[in-house]
Amino acid sequence: MAIKNVVLVHGAWGDGSHWRGVIPLLAARGYTVTAVQNPLTSLDDDIHRTRTLLNAQDGPVLLVGHSYGGAVIGGAGHAPNVAGLVYVAAFAPDADENLGGLLARDGGPVPEGFLKPDADGFLWIDFEAFPDAFAQDLDPTDALVMARTQKPIAARCFEDRAGAPAWRDKPAWYQVSSQDRMIPPVTEAWMAERMNARATVTLDAGHASLASHPQDVAALIDQAATAL
Repeated sequence: MAIKNVVLVHGAWGDGSHWRGVIPLLAARGYTVTAVQNPLTSLDDDIHRTRTLLNAQDGPVLLVGHSYGGAVIGGAGHAPNVAGLVYVAAFAPDADENLGGLLARDGGPVPEGFLKPDADGFLWIDFEAFPDAFAQDLDPTDALVMARTQKPIAARCFEDRAGAPAWRDKPAWYQVSSQDRMIPPVTEAWMAERMNARATVTLDAGHASLASHPQDVAALIDQAATAL
């Protein structure tokens, strides 16, 4: 059965507009594309919001997640209409793992002052550090806008334990960013290998590969949808 529906899940410190370069490319190929707007308040909250959007789709879906969105699609991907998953420089926790543990596996501690917690328990990336850490291969103006419009994430999201992931039961594809400064590239490659990804594409890109390499990311999504 042809897959025509694609649901895109953003990561931490962003929203659905991070997919702005990918959406028109997929639409031009005939896909019906929707990007979720997650609250970033807890892993369960974000999985619930994503599943609500999945329930609104007409037919089978290819579910795509960037960064923290990978943890979200691992949970939401159990929805019966999800045919496969695509991870874009994304976390892919297994059961009972959390993002903090995956980051510590190869990356070590976050530099002092990089994350700015607020009084409500949400984490911001330092505005001045954001472009170089998150979007170093974007146009400086785009990186500035991304930094200044960032959506903070609840600190608990890095502690919340994942359930059994959908990639254990459904086909998955993975894109590694070799210049990623948010998730160690070696961790991304390890997660792709662990999930036995149908294909792993490595891009010479930073963390925001969905914005800096939209054509390559759209091509991977199209490859996955065609394979399904």
